[in-house]
Amino acid sequence: MVSTRTPVLAATDVDRLTAAMALIGAHDTHSALAAALPSLDAEQRAAVTRHATLDHVAVLIFPETLAGLTEELSSRGIEVGAMTPSVVVRERLSGRYSVPLADLRVGILRAPVTDRKGRPCELEIFVLVTPPSLAHIAEDERRHERENHVALAVHRPDPVLLRGLRTTITGIMRPDGGGYNGYENSTVLYFRDAHRADPAFRRLELVATGRFPQLQAVHQRESCAGTELLRLLTGAWATQAIATAAELRLLDHLASFADLPSLALATGTEPRSLARLLRYLTSLGVVRTSGGGHAPTELGELLRSDLAGSMRPLASMYGGPFYRSFAGLTESVRSGEESYAKTFGAHHFAHMAADPALAELFHGSMAASNAIFTGVTKAVDFSGVRTVVDVAGGNGELLSRVLHANPALRGVLLDLPNPLAAAEPRLADLACRVSLVAGDFTRAIPGGGDVYLLSRVLHDWDDDQCRTILETCARSMPAHAELLVIERLLPEAGDADSLAIPWDIHMLCNTGGRERSESHYRALLAEAGLELVGTHALPLDAHVMRARLA
Repeated sequence: MVSTRTPVLAATDVDRLTAAMALIGAHDTHSALAAALPSLDAEQRAAVTRHATLDHVAVLIFPETLAGLTEELSSRGIEVGAMTPSVVVRERLSGRYSVPLADLRVGILRAPVTDRKGRPCELEIFVLVTPPSLAHIAEDERRHERENHVALAVHRPDPVLLRGLRTTITGIMRPDGGGYNGYENSTVLYFRDAHRADPAFRRLELVATGRFPQLQAVHQRESCAGTELLRLLTGAWATQAIATAAELRLLDHLASFADLPSLALATGTEPRSLARLLRYLTSLGVVRTSGGGHAPTELGELLRSDLAGSMRPLASMYGGPFYRSFAGLTESVRSGEESYAKTFGAHHFAHMAADPALAELFHGSMAASNAIFTGVTKAVDFSGVRTVVDVAGGNGELLSRVLHANPALRGVLLDLPNPLAAAEPRLADLACRVSLVAGDFTRAIPGGGDVYLLSRVLHDWDDDQCRTILETCARSMPAHAELLVIERLLPEAGDADSLAIPWDIHMLCNTGGRERSESHYRALLAEAGLELVGTHALPLDAHVMRARLA
């Protein structure tokens, strides 16, 4: 007798279950990781697989009733055990579609399957009983597959291990919610990459036995895209808070006073308002609470004015003139022209040259990146070198460090008169070994050097002017000389992280210049008759590029 029982499952759901089973059969842990997290290299994938393995593939289906579901699945070769209640997916569906939890019946069925190496895994089937009133949920979920995922089970989970795995994955995929299922004593963390080419691997789950409430709370908070966007949008507030701390010399005063009344008196501020600023600076990691008061963090120490290499002038520049010019970014993007000149009526070099106090602040801000200069003395071997020419070397901070690290060297500092005036006292202890030369480096530079320094100069200019500067250097350099170009380098791959990326926008707004990749600099050097022979990484995402006459 032929059965005429009406199928419980829609044909679409049958196809989705079949595809999920095929996905497990086609993969193992290593291949699933490679598909879900392609930017992990083989060593990183191997590290993850020591702690987590492919556990299941999940799919959400939408029968109108549970009656006959187990039998129909069995007829299709899917043998499931008893159904357990769903907590996490049920809550997600309730929130997504504004349907009361009481109106949603969601369970979990599991069927044993094997991966491509014969290792036991599971097909995890989320079942939403879907009467006609919920048909819109089924239609939308089938279209977007928001709950389907590939899952990794974490072995012997603890908070440190789970946090490390989560950090690794969130560098590639966005947090996408999760929760704790008390029926199974399991914590689940979801991740999503909506742009992954293979839709089967757009969602990944970490499942761990036990409860991890602190980690879960962080993951849930970061799963809201709006939270991250708000954090980005308030970046300007952070700049101003740090600049205010710099202007008030707050970090200087914290060396002497920890209590709020004394700090308010020393800084000339209203105590309750200062307390609010301190709370914000604490959240930024600039200060910390200490014994009922506040103290600088290691980060905050960089803003003290009495320490060598203070970044306080940099905070004042970014919270002052450069902050104002950044308000014109939209026009810079539209026109391709710097906004600084439109904001202040002159190019920033001319504007600062006309204001001695501002020029001093600018040169102080440049010296604040002295970690780069220290890196140069470690990365470059100056033995056998007699004379170093620092082209457009500003207040002489870099040249000073090179000469102090190499007592046999002589130095030449070339720049305009105003910067040289600032450099003279800084180089006073080296006066017998340094020549200060006033001049325009775009027209001529001193000859006779063995090494020429061009530190954070080229990024201030467009390509045409860069060629002119490099050609001027090439004409003056002896045949044996070497040119050291110090700049931040844009990554060759567009998705890599680098400080050069925001600094490139800074150049657009404030100088009309740009940051460049290594290959871009290589081409500019070649056009000027120079050959790039080596590149070394420096602190603060800077690099020193070594070039010689071709």
